[in-house]
Amino acid sequence: MEPKLVLALFLLISATATSEYFRPPTRKTLDFSRPSKSSSHPQQVHISLAGDKHMRVSWVTNDKSAASMVEYGTSPGRYSNIAIGESTCYSYLFYSSGKIHHTVIGPLEDNTVYYYRCGGGGPEYKLKTPPAQFPVTFAVAGDLGQTGWTQSTLDHIDQCKYDVHLLPGDLSYADYMQHLWDTFGELVEPLASARPWMVTQGNHERESIPFLKDGFESYNSRWKMPFEESGSSSNLYYSFEVAGAHIIMLGSYADYDEYSNQYNWLEADLAKVDRNKTPWLLVLFHVPWYNSNEAHQNEGDWMMEAMEPLLYAASVDIVLAGHVHAYERTERVNNGKLDPCGAVHITIGDGGNREGLAHKYKNPQPAWSVFREASFGHGELKLANSSHAFWSWHRNDDDEPVRSDQVWITSLVNSECVAEKKHGLRKILMGP
Repeated sequence: MEPKLVLALFLLISATATSEYFRPPTRKTLDFSRPSKSSSHPQQVHISLAGDKHMRVSWVTNDKSAASMVEYGTSPGRYSNIAIGESTCYSYLFYSSGKIHHTVIGPLEDNTVYYYRCGGGGPEYKLKTPPAQFPVTFAVAGDLGQTGWTQSTLDHIDQCKYDVHLLPGDLSYADYMQHLWDTFGELVEPLASARPWMVTQGNHERESIPFLKDGFESYNSRWKMPFEESGSSSNLYYSFEVAGAHIIMLGSYADYDEYSNQYNWLEADLAKVDRNKTPWLLVLFHVPWYNSNEAHQNEGDWMMEAMEPLLYAASVDIVLAGHVHAYERTERVNNGKLDPCGAVHITIGDGGNREGLAHKYKNPQPAWSVFREASFGHGELKLANSSHAFWSWHRNDDDEPVRSDQVWITSLVNSECVAEKKHGLRKILMGP
């Protein structure tokens, strides 16, 4: 055999061997046995966007008389502003929550660091508001849970210079065990108290008990999102804007047919989008519409049938989902087929939950599926300007974030798609 041929065969075999990734096993749930804090001490602090130039600070105290007050300013220990908010609590079988506080602060300057304190005492926290214009970076991770891999994912996100965290459902994996909502709040507090976390619900947030408890009571009480600010009547779906992006959070577990409140709200919200102001249009929900994994096949079909025509007519750029515990990215697709005017769909339900990874994929790989892998990890989406965004997915490889998939995505805003579909959107919204 010729030496060159032998060398070529060796390189081919080597490349094939090294390209295979051996996934590590599932890790155990984290241990949260820590010293108890005073009843008035703020716990589980997290922040979220609450309308233009405003932020909602949320926390829990065991002291039911603690004030829902936030002091804040741009210098450490010097609080030039005070805001008073609201509070709630709930009972779930034998569990009673602490006092859950929600206080909106602002108006705030863009791209600015603020120092704040909750309830008139306790530690000082620091947050940074998002920029007013490009570039802006989003960290994306769904189906987090509370395992060692969750911690690894959070550590990697903490290394990312991001402005907002997007979470497409399945937060705590409490699954009726309410104390796990508290431990999840403790787990994410270092990150969630410093950058806004924008979340939507997943199936693990439902926690309904027939005849006793409606679903999502724990989720709605603890993770209040700007639904009222965006004209929605439900915390399960809402929208917000950040630095040139209009982002819609939909509810896979709220009614979505054409007669539903969610559908009507989505119609109205899309009609308000100004692509000159927000050239990027993103949508998040929990159950993916495009999924070549054997897990959770066809679960999103009815929602897709009802709502995909609306998203397509509005020229949505990117759709992010969770639920499937693996990663997958598609080409631009619509109605099950490749379409240059469709959205890029990304499934990123691989944050680190206790249920483990979804290893089995359907073969052959669909034409619309570009990259798929069953590994824990997180995504980063950098909107560089009005037309270009850089997406990367980072696998948790032996506790090191390894960039395993990356792509530049061009917005549809300046394409012929938008002009062609404006009439289609008007027809859907207004009728023939």
